[in-house]
This record gives sequence, C-alpha cells and structure tokens, in this order.
Amino acid sequence: MNTPPSSHDPQQQAALLRLLAAGGRSGPRRRLLEAWPSPVAALAAGPASWRACGLGQQQMHALSSGPEDARSLAWLARPGHHLIGWHDPDYPALLRTAPSPPLALFVIGNPALLWHPAVAVVGSRSPSAGGRESALAFSRALAASGLAIASGLATGVDAAAHQAALDVGGITVAVLGCGIDQVYPRANRALYGRIAATGVVVSEYPPGTPARSGHFPSRNRIVAGLSLGTLVIEAAMRSGALITARLAGDAGRDVFAVPGSIHNPKARGCHRLIRSGAALVESADEVVRTLAPMAAHLGQALQARLDAPTTRESPTRPGTPTAGPSGDPDYQKLWDALGHDPTGMDFLAERTGLTATSLSSMLPLMELEGLVVAEHGRYSRKS
Repeated sequence: MNTPPSSHDPQQQAALLRLLAAGGRSGPRRRLLEAWPSPVAALAAGPASWRACGLGQQQMHALSSGPEDARSLAWLARPGHHLIGWHDPDYPALLRTAPSPPLALFVIGNPALLWHPAVAVVGSRSPSAGGRESALAFSRALAASGLAIASGLATGVDAAAHQAALDVGGITVAVLGCGIDQVYPRANRALYGRIAATGVVVSEYPPGTPARSGHFPSRNRIVAGLSLGTLVIEAAMRSGALITARLAGDAGRDVFAVPGSIHNPKARGCHRLIRSGAALVESADEVVRTLAPMAAHLGQALQARLDAPTTRESPTRPGTPTAGPSGDPDYQKLWDALGHDPTGMDFLAERTGLTATSLSSMLPLMELEGLVVAEHGRYSRKS
C-alpha cells in the first residue's frame, strides 16, 4: 500500500502554499491536486499539466516564480498548527460536498474535530438581550447533546455560541475571515485563545492576512459547509447570518430559525427564512432530533474508517455498498444510481427520488468508506 505524503512535510507544505498563493479560480488548482499524488508532484508536473487542468497564465507564472511563504512555514512549524489541503485524507468530508470548497485550511487544534457532527449557530452581531440568551441556551443544549458548535467568532450570537459550548465542555469550531494568526474582532482575543486550546480554529487565509469585508461571505460558506445544519438566532433582513443560511441550503443542509417578536427588527430575517422553508424551532431538542440520524451515520462511518485495517482482506461484492446502516434501501438506491462517470446532485436526486438534504448526508459517508469519489461537486463510484 502506498503511503500518502505527510501533510507535515515542509516540502509538501511549501508546495501547497505556492498553489494557494497562485490565486485565481480554485477549481483548476483542485483538479491539479486530484491529478497528482502530492503538492510537490503537482508543481513538478510543469506548465503542460497545469494548463491541462485549466490554470490561467497568471496562475502558472505564480507557480513558476512565486516566492516562498516564509511566514506561513514558520507558523506551521509550531506545535498544534496544521495545513490541510484538498489532496489530504484529513480534509473534512462534509466540506468536500459543499459548493466552492476551499483549496486548503489552516488549522489550530485537532483537525479530527472538523469531522465531528456539527451545527452552525449564527445571528446578529448586536442581538437583543433575549436573542443573546437564546443563543446561549440553544448552544449549551446542542453542545451537551454531543454536537459541535460551529460559528464565525464575530461579536454577538457567534461569540455567545462559542462561549456556551466551552462552558459545558463541548466542542466548538471557530472559522475566521482573516489570517489564522489574526483575531477579529480584537475583543474576542480571550475567546480565540480558549477555542484554540480546547476546540479548533480554522481559516482559508494564510497567516498575516487582515480582516476584509469580502472575506466574511467566504468564511460563511465554510461555517455552513462544515455543519450538518445551520441555526439562525436573530438576524435582520440584511445580515451575514442569512448568507450562511442560504449557503447551507445550497449545500443541501438543514436550516433552522428561531422566531421572534414581530416588533423586533432583528427577528425579521428569521421570519423571512421561515417563510422560505426553514424549520421553525423553539427548542434545541427539535434541532437534535432532526440532525441525529445524519450525525449518527457520520459518526459510525468515521469510526469504521478509523478502525479499518490498512488493506482489505476481501473485495466488496459489486453492487453492495458498505456505507450507512445495514440494509438501508436508500444507500442501495444511491449506489445503483451512481456510475463511473461523475454525476451532479440534481441528477442523483432525480434518479433516486431522494432529497438533496439526504444525499448530502449520505455521500460523505460513502466517500469515507472509499466507495465514492467527489470531483467538483459531482460524484462517481470509486474505481
């Protein structure tokens, strides 16, 4: 069995950093990492392969002559600091199936926590007293149930959600809209430190990158992509939380909203979500009950992968998937609908009659079992 190159190898890290610094569309760079066994091999493949994968002239010039990212390499040399690339088996399976997944993630803490079933909790940066109390109560209960709490480390609802998870000894994931070594807003510096020590901090931006307004919608897609569902607590009509909810819906994930007073302008975004099909929830138990089957399947599949031997003793019988609960007809239906050519989610939904929400929880499990390959939002049987 060939052992993949270590993501902690400084040469591999330097090559991946150069791919990140090339900028431009990430799709061609993901294809390059899929075509070659490691970032070093992808760089060594040369301009002909780069062009075949769709890289533009500016990207190819950056790959040929870009300077070494000494700051990021120094950051990565410190204990507990990681860079997880698209090629890496540690890349979170749920995030792979989301629209426009990042090429790589800078991580402080245990990267395995990014595989833990999570719910995103988002909302107003300046919630009412009742909104903040709801954020604390929901997040405490969700974290105590075993779900991780993912949010964006902003003031208000985000900070309350992270704090509540920490207070009950739960797992929390903070996704930044700036470099992994930056704290924004500065008022959350102590909270950042607590999450880095016991949870996990994530950013797609290299060390030293300042916070910019355009980064936050991109951050929101990662918050939504890492989570089985998104819970919105107090959001005005023009709110970043609504962007996160839309991105969660685009990824086929569940969206929940807490209703509020008709006289509270910060509740109108939640009411709009409910009118658009989000689930109205009044307690954390409603969220847990909805997500529990998907969370259990994800946990079982990950455990099976962790416990699996490094070589298969016997081949799987063709036509019989091993992911998911034994005898579950939906998994067999999905397996039968998959072919050797990449197929989009819409076609899979049409062929199987399953919802996008169901498919987006099932496909990562089948990928974990080594049955499915995901490429650019399309899926095929693994050869």
